[in-house]
Amino acid sequence: MKSRKLLQYAVMGVAAACIATFLSREKKTPEAEPRDYPEIAAEGVLRVATEYNSISFFVDGDTISGFHYELINAFARDHGLKAVITPEMSFEERLKGLEEDRFDVIANSILATSELKDSLLLTTPLVLNRQVLVQRKPTAEGDSLFIRNQLELAGKTLHVVKGSPSMLRIQNLSNEIADTIYIKEVEKYGSEQLIALVAHGDIDYAVCDESIAQAVADSLPQIDYSTAISFTQFYSWGVSKHSPALLDSLNRWIEHFKNQRAYKKLYRKYYGSKR
Repeated sequence: MKSRKLLQYAVMGVAAACIATFLSREKKTPEAEPRDYPEIAAEGVLRVATEYNSISFFVDGDTISGFHYELINAFARDHGLKAVITPEMSFEERLKGLEEDRFDVIANSILATSELKDSLLLTTPLVLNRQVLVQRKPTAEGDSLFIRNQLELAGKTLHVVKGSPSMLRIQNLSNEIADTIYIKEVEKYGSEQLIALVAHGDIDYAVCDESIAQAVADSLPQIDYSTAISFTQFYSWGVSKHSPALLDSLNRWIEHFKNQRAYKKLYRKYYGSKR
C-alpha cells in the first residue's frame, strides 16, 4: 500500500519531466561558462528553470499557470525574447543547470543565504515568505507527534528538498534550542510532494515555504503548517555570477514592473493579500 502511495506522489514529478520535454525541443550542450544578456538577446531565447508546484508553475486543465511562470514570461515578452521554461523538481539540479549553461535564470522563490550568495547572483526581491513546519493535525488531545513550538523539534527528523536553503535555517534553529534536529534530504520530490507524504502518513514532518503549504491546504485538510521555522523573509530569482548584465536587466525590469497594477494583480492571484 505504501509503495502504491509513493507511486501516486511520483506522478507529479513525471508530469514535470513530460512538460520539460514538451517545452524544450533541443538539449543544450554544456558550454565553458553561462551566457550573459547579450548572448541571450542575440539568440532571442531565455532558458528558465523553475519548480513544478501550485505557486511557481503548474498545469490547470489545458493551461499552464503559476506566479513565476507568468512573471518570467512578462519579462521575456517585454524584452522580445521567448522563454523556454523547464520545470525541475530538484533544487540542486536547478543550480547545476545554471552552472552548465542549460539554464539562464532560476525563476522560483529562492531564499537568500550566505552560501547561495557565494554561488549565485540574486535579483531584487519579488515576494515575502517564510519557512514552516508541515505536520498532520493532532488526532487527539496530547498527541505526542504534534509540534506546538520550536523547542519541541529537539530530536525530531525534518524532511527537506535536497540542497534546500531551509537546511541552514534548521541548523541554526538547532543551535538556538541547544539540541539536535535531524535533517533528511529528499532528492526526487519537490516541496508539494513532501507535503503529500506528510498528509498520508509516510513521513511525519517536512519544511517548506508557507505559500506552497497554503496553496495545497484545501486539498490536504489534514495538514497543519502553523509552526514557523523562520521569520518572514524576501525571496528572489537567481542567475549565474557570470551573468551580471542579465541580473541588471532583470532588476531594472522588476523594479519597474512591481510598481504597476499588473504586478499587484498577479501577486494577489497567487499569494492573496499577503505581501
